[in-house]
Amino acid sequence: MITNLLLLLSCIYIIFGLVGIFRFSHIYERLLVSSKIDTAASLTILIALIIRSGFSANSMKLVIILMFLMITGPIATHVIARSALKNGIEIEKDVKK
Repeated sequence: MITNLLLLLSCIYIIFGLVGIFRFSHIYERLLVSSKIDTAASLTILIALIIRSGFSANSMKLVIILMFLMITGPIATHVIARSALKNGIEIEKDVKK
């Protein structure tokens, strides 16, 4: 029951993230939204799978995957943002709504 709710919650995260990606116009705003949604959705999906599999070797593998994603996700986002900045994509100072 709880695993189904967590999987539903991750689908809701993904839908809101897609709306946010299409709503924002600047690359850094889109990068922020996509990294947050990637982390939140993968976290809830893997927690749901860990709960569903119980305490076994598979759950330990999922914990290792979860730790790997939690470490590499923010690093990858930082590298993409830094390379965009170094390649001349400026950060907008004034945001127009």
